[in-house]
Amino acid sequence: MKPMLENKENEEDYIDYTQRALWLQPSVLGLVSIASLMMGVGGFYEDANLMFFAGLIGLIAGACSHGIREYGTLSSQIKGDNVANKNQEAECTKKEKLPNPFKAAGASAIAFSLGAMVPLLAAAAAAAAVRDHNVRLGVVAGATSLALLGFGGLEAVLRKVPLLNSSLRVLVGGWIAMGITFGLTTLIGTSINRKF
Repeated sequence: MKPMLENKENEEDYIDYTQRALWLQPSVLGLVSIASLMMGVGGFYEDANLMFFAGLIGLIAGACSHGIREYGTLSSQIKGDNVANKNQEAECTKKEKLPNPFKAAGASAIAFSLGAMVPLLAAAAAAAAVRDHNVRLGVVAGATSLALLGFGGLEAVLRKVPLLNSSLRVLVGGWIAMGITFGLTTLIGTSINRKF
C-alpha cells in the first residue's frame, strides 16, 4: 500500500511546467502584435504620440479579446465535461481540474498586457529622449527583439527543449511580423501619400 500512496503523493506534487509554458503565448502575442502595430504606424506616420497611442489602444483591445477567448474556451470545456460526467462517458474528466474561467480570462489578459508593455515603454522612453524617428523605431525594434529572446529562452527552460532553437524561432517570427507590417504600411503610405 505504501508504494501506491507514495505514487499518489508524487502525482499531486508534480508540476507540469509545459502547461505553464502555455501562459507565455499571450505574452509573446502581446509583444509581437503591439510592436508590429506600432512599427506599422511608424512606417506610415512619424508622430511619436500617434504611434504610442495606437499601441495603447491595441493593448486594451488585445487584452480584452484574449480574456474573452479564454473565458469562452474554458466555459465550453466545463460544460462539455459536466455533460460527459452526467452521462458517465468519461472518467478522466472527473479527475481533471480545469481552472476557473474568470481567473483564466484575467490571467490571459494580464499576460498579453505584460508582453505589450515592452514596446510601449520603449516607445515612451525613446520619444522622451530621441527626436529622430528612425532611431525611435530602432529602439522599439531592439527592445522587442530582446524581449523575444527572453521569452523564447524561458519557454525553452519550461519545455526542456534546446535553448538556442527556441529563442531564435520566437525572435525570427517576431521579426517577420514586424517586417511585414512595417513594409506594407510604408508602401501604402508612400503610394497614397496620405497624412492624418
